[in-house]
Amino acid sequence: MTSPLTLKPVTLNTDALRFEMPIEEGALAFCTYRQDASGAYHLLHAEVPPAFEGRGIGGALAKGVFELARRQGLKLVPRCSFMVAWAARHREYGDVLA
Repeated sequence: MTSPLTLKPVTLNTDALRFEMPIEEGALAFCTYRQDASGAYHLLHAEVPPAFEGRGIGGALAKGVFELARRQGLKLVPRCSFMVAWAARHREYGDVLA
């Protein structure tokens, strides 16, 4: 049985071109992006370390990315299949879609 995780907030790492969410034990979930000429963030690839798969980390990462975008006035364009599917299930975040 796995213990519950304490997840940290998602941050925007502009040097690495990704949104990051630290996980315990020094692990990191992230979503890479590219920014277009209008300033929108195209979400290209989301990744959770294999040791943490199946524990809701991907969903927490997606929610954190969309919440951060809302707080900072960013616009998102989901491109990776996971982020596209998450956005389709969470239409309450439609305001942050470009």
